[in-house]
Amino acid sequence: KRKLQTPEYDQIDERHRIKMIEYETTVISVADLDKYHSALDKALLRYHGIKIEEINKIIREVWTLTYKGEDISNIEIVSGEENARKTSKSYNYRVVMSKGNTELDMRGRCSAGQRVLASIVIRLALAETFCLNCGFMTLDEPTTNLDFANKRGLAIALAQIIATRSAQQNFQLVIITHDEDFVSMMKNELSTHTGFDMPERYFQVSRQQATDGHYYSKIHAIDWDEL
Repeated sequence: KRKLQTPEYDQIDERHRIKMIEYETTVISVADLDKYHSALDKALLRYHGIKIEEINKIIREVWTLTYKGEDISNIEIVSGEENARKTSKSYNYRVVMSKGNTELDMRGRCSAGQRVLASIVIRLALAETFCLNCGFMTLDEPTTNLDFANKRGLAIALAQIIATRSAQQNFQLVIITHDEDFVSMMKNELSTHTGFDMPERYFQVSRQQATDGHYYSKIHAIDWDEL
């Protein structure tokens, strides 16, 4: 009895009750967090799968419209989970090409032109999937290593995207190219679509020597009809 009256055991029942409440509350919180983590993980996996399907659908449509060869019927992004541990889950993404029922990794098996076209198609699909509220896209020398047929296919696809997205107020597509033939293709393909205003002009950048002997870049706005 004397020991129970010491400060060490003072109000021990109440202190024990409070600690048990804290312990049980912690156990319940940990269980709830585990449920939340599991639900979030499943939701992210489902969202990841839905977005991969959307991206591959757009890739399939744009590739069919753009690529004029007969050796690759379709390309798609394939993702594989590399690590199943909750704390370090990651995905390995591969670009796969198919012809009929045969699928092969594109890496190391395609030409430079096919690689360029595939990268542009995938970027367009990613932009269409994730950047609808950010409608600014830039393509720098998109026709590098492309033959005439595939350049025209790219022009057709881009013209279709422009016509489709023209109602979006913040949409703007900037193409940087040295390929004047491709610019002419874009003009011809855009003229086949209706329901939006054609570009008024395009901008030509040149390098000219000034009177001081130095060279300077100059930008000329050229009427679209003069192309």
